[in-house]
Amino acid sequence: MPEAEEPGINALVHSDPETLDGTPVFIGTRVPVATLIEYLAAGDSLDEFLEDFPSVGRARAVEVLGVLRSDLSRRPAAD
Repeated sequence: MPEAEEPGINALVHSDPETLDGTPVFIGTRVPVATLIEYLAAGDSLDEFLEDFPSVGRARAVEVLGVLRSDLSRRPAAD
């Protein structure tokens, strides 16, 4: 049985010039994906992010992080 493919980033994130000047946001919200990255980079937990932005939902946040990780791991290393 083939492995289920991860959803692409376009199934999870939306960018529209009419919404936050085109900043990529979680679909169905006005929460920028960059905000999740900023929380994690500052040492905050996913739970803290979700407390402040419950409209994102744990499953969607984890999916986006998985897609980003997968995309980064496929990029060739810089020389």
